[in-house]
Amino acid sequence: MNQRIKDKIEDIERYLSELYSMVPLSFKEYEQDLKSKAACERYIEKIVEAFVDLGFLAIKEKKLDMPEDDLQIFDILQNCGLLTNELSNNLQNAKRMRNVIVHEYGHIDDGIVFNALHEKLKKDVEEFIQCIKENLK
Repeated sequence: MNQRIKDKIEDIERYLSELYSMVPLSFKEYEQDLKSKAACERYIEKIVEAFVDLGFLAIKEKKLDMPEDDLQIFDILQNCGLLTNELSNNLQNAKRMRNVIVHEYGHIDDGIVFNALHEKLKKDVEEFIQCIKENLK
């Protein structure tokens, strides 16, 4: 595994740690604390951008076909057996959520973001990192 991949994994792990040190435990608190909500949204943005970069680096490392867009990264990694279908879909959904947050396509659904923080994001990102570590030793 090359140093750029190791550095990106360290970045993601640091971002996850920082994010989960501040995520409110209740939806009511999340919804009402604008500073916490803004910080969580910013960390989601950073984490998603970093795992997209990690996926791209993995594709380069394995000398796979280059993706036409960011979402295709996860299809390529799934097709080569590095990701399960479910994890590929979950990472693509996180990327879509990040786009909504960053570009404010309509209204940001706080419930979806809060649920992602508590039920999906950390688990999926940690699973992705593990897949990269196992497949790019």
